Amino acid sequence: MAPAVAQAAGLRTSGSGLTLNPVAQRALSRGASTLSTPMSPPPAFGSIVTVLSIDGGGVQGIIPGTILAFLEEKLQELDGEGARIADYFDVIAGTSTGGLVTAMLTAPSPDDKNRPLFAAKDINNFYLKHCSKIFPSCGGGPLGLFNKLMTGPKYDGKYLHSVIRDLLGETKVSDALKNIVIPTFDIKLLQPTIFSKYDAVNDVCKDALLSDVCISTSAAPTYLPGHQFETKDKDGKTRPFNLIDGGVAANNPTLLAMNDVTKQILLGNQDFFPIKPADYGKFMVLSLGTGSAKVEEKFDVVQCSRWGLLGWLYNKGATPIIDSFSQASSDLVDIHASVLFQALHSEKSYLRIQDDELTGDTSSVDVSTVENLNRLVDVGKALLKKPACKVNVETGKNEPDGNRGTNEKELIHFANMLVDERQARLKKKGSSTL
Repeated sequence: MAPAVAQAAGLRTSGSGLTLNPVAQRALSRGASTLSTPMSPPPAFGSIVTVLSIDGGGVQGIIPGTILAFLEEKLQELDGEGARIADYFDVIAGTSTGGLVTAMLTAPSPDDKNRPLFAAKDINNFYLKHCSKIFPSCGGGPLGLFNKLMTGPKYDGKYLHSVIRDLLGETKVSDALKNIVIPTFDIKLLQPTIFSKYDAVNDVCKDALLSDVCISTSAAPTYLPGHQFETKDKDGKTRPFNLIDGGVAANNPTLLAMNDVTKQILLGNQDFFPIKPADYGKFMVLSLGTGSAKVEEKFDVVQCSRWGLLGWLYNKGATPIIDSFSQASSDLVDIHASVLFQALHSEKSYLRIQDDELTGDTSSVDVSTVENLNRLVDVGKALLKKPACKVNVETGKNEPDGNRGTNEKELIHFANMLVDERQARLKKKGSSTL
């Protein structure tokens, strides 16, 4: 047998002939081959619903990108080199930059429509390659920037739009390999517009191009222009969308993902095993933040009491009004989810990874220098070594959870649970077809 063929089959050569390599041995010990059935069967064959949620945050998307690369590496160690994040999560939700990561993890590859476009380890390479052109340095100093903000958004979005369209092509929401949930906000209707695969399959006017959805959810007010596009319903009637950043609705989309599952259960979706609509004890949720600058304590009420419209829009290089509502949205969702899982005695099934100690350029959503992007990679790596935290409902700050280990340790625990769940589904699906 040729070496390349042997490797693909999970074999290695030794003095005594062909033997299983360590990865294949682990896969075999779990009771199923990972090569012939790479995607996890739907939740109908399982006992839990697995959810991944990724916050918005511009260039800070590198932080969850780093976390996801680590998780995928652990999944590969347990379940084979071909393992991908999308193989293990029933629902992947993302806002703004998190929406783009969601698309990269779930859009089908042009080379193999059954496999995702990106491996998790490639996400940061995308950011490092493109961010400096998506968020180019603005000349003219603070005055020049101020004048620019008075006449339009800080960036024209042309490069971002071009990259996203090249990346996703004609892929539609319904083409995603797993259910996705990506929020936007319709500025004309003044209401959230949520795109999900479940909705797209049943409502053709919600089956937009994934590129249009990603451009829309990333259109942060004052940073990037809003996005307008149209779809048609089953009768050919046009539906217009006038959309801006999903962070206006839900910068942390964890609850949106859980609600999407609940809605499908209520609608009788056969993908789900018999489960009560609010039986959140059967959920397993990984929620990834993009960091915040709480530790800096940049402003106080004395200062903001003197601000007018412009002060709230731009102050000390920050946009206080946008920072406030996006962080409030993220934290309230975290508080709700954390309390919910504690009440259900399922604390180990919910993991929120967030860094509240960003400072300087790392706390900015658009500083795209090579130095800052590499610092964000380091932030993600350092976050893995920090203790797992839970939010203090009084202070709003994340504090170490004495009942858990480091984020790295908890992710390894999650990887094991995800692989065990997938293998149980494969076994159940196999027995049901006999």
